[in-house]
Amino acid sequence: MIIIAGYTWTDAEKRDGSVEAFKSMVERARAYDGCVDFSISADAVDPERVNLFECWRDQATLDAWRKVARGGPRGKPREVAVSLYRTNKSEKPF
Repeated sequence: MIIIAGYTWTDAEKRDGSVEAFKSMVERARAYDGCVDFSISADAVDPERVNLFECWRDQATLDAWRKVARGGPRGKPREVAVSLYRTNKSEKPF
């Protein structure tokens, strides 16, 4: 399982528009075979932060998605703090 998680920071007045611009990509990713979850969302606390989360079945699925993914705006965020994690195990948290 591949998890990509983190956040970006952008100007507060641009954040919601940026999140909205990725709506179609999120919908397509969630429907893509091998996508466990995919989210690009506005942070509930920080008006400049956009949270990113992707969970993919395996590397091959992620690689295939990256070839067809078309995203939102091409503007560059002020800061990016996103990492890729690999795991071979998942379990119920509670």
